[in-house]
Amino acid sequence: MGFCPLVGLPSRSLFTPLLTMPTIGDVADTLELFAPASLAEEWDNVGLLVGDASWPADRVMTCLTVTPCTVQEAIKERANLIVSHHPLPFHPMKSITAETTAGQLLLKLIAAGIGVYSPHTAFDSAQAGINQHLAIGLGLQQIRPLIPAQDDFESGAGRLGLLGEELTLGELAARLKTFLDIDEGRGNTRLVGNDDQTVSRVAIACGSGGSFLAQAIAQDCDCLVTGESSFHDCLEAEARSVGLILPGHFASERFALSSLAEYVSDQISGVEVWASRTERDPLRNI
Repeated sequence: MGFCPLVGLPSRSLFTPLLTMPTIGDVADTLELFAPASLAEEWDNVGLLVGDASWPADRVMTCLTVTPCTVQEAIKERANLIVSHHPLPFHPMKSITAETTAGQLLLKLIAAGIGVYSPHTAFDSAQAGINQHLAIGLGLQQIRPLIPAQDDFESGAGRLGLLGEELTLGELAARLKTFLDIDEGRGNTRLVGNDDQTVSRVAIACGSGGSFLAQAIAQDCDCLVTGESSFHDCLEAEARSVGLILPGHFASERFALSSLAEYVSDQISGVEVWASRTERDPLRNI
């Protein structure tokens, strides 16, 4: 898969060498360092969501979402911690029972002694986060946050950048598909706009980022790349002659979980980290 390594981040030399087995707390501290919880959206639920920071964590799996498939893999592979981009739990829960899917998954994880950490929108907005690497992968220049963080103008929500060459909307979509290594059998890259319209100023918002359309328009972008968008946002983009490239929610974020696994493994000695080998986009083409 065409992911970029997480660059521009603290090296292992900044961490105190671990003389004992690494813990969930050690992994959490490493993740907090490059994707601070302060960058997360107010509505989000990030950080250590399941488990105890003192639990050992010599086997860590990253994934996009905690699902029956990824939970089964984590248990089978004897993981101590799942680093899931999407939080579980996300919404407040009054009870944890087997009557709901979320409850079933949480009960299985707790019974197996597996913790869950989610960086979610903090990872989206981090200086070397998902949106930054989408921008790099598309070859954008002069990259900056679409909405800068209050105290850190190198971090923030979304990204905005310029193409160093003249491309059409269709050509940019093809470049994105190559970078994300989108399997034609799964995922479905969709466009709003004409294939041959030229694009030069591009906004990026991974996941479900249609809400960033107004910001993209306000900053004179002629294209927004996001995973998915509502029908009405698509109509608004068309009315404003702003191209939309929609590779799918899964494809727009999942690539970064492989580089995240490499980063954590490099930063903490004595821990084996891998990106889920069984996770797949639930959507497929027919």
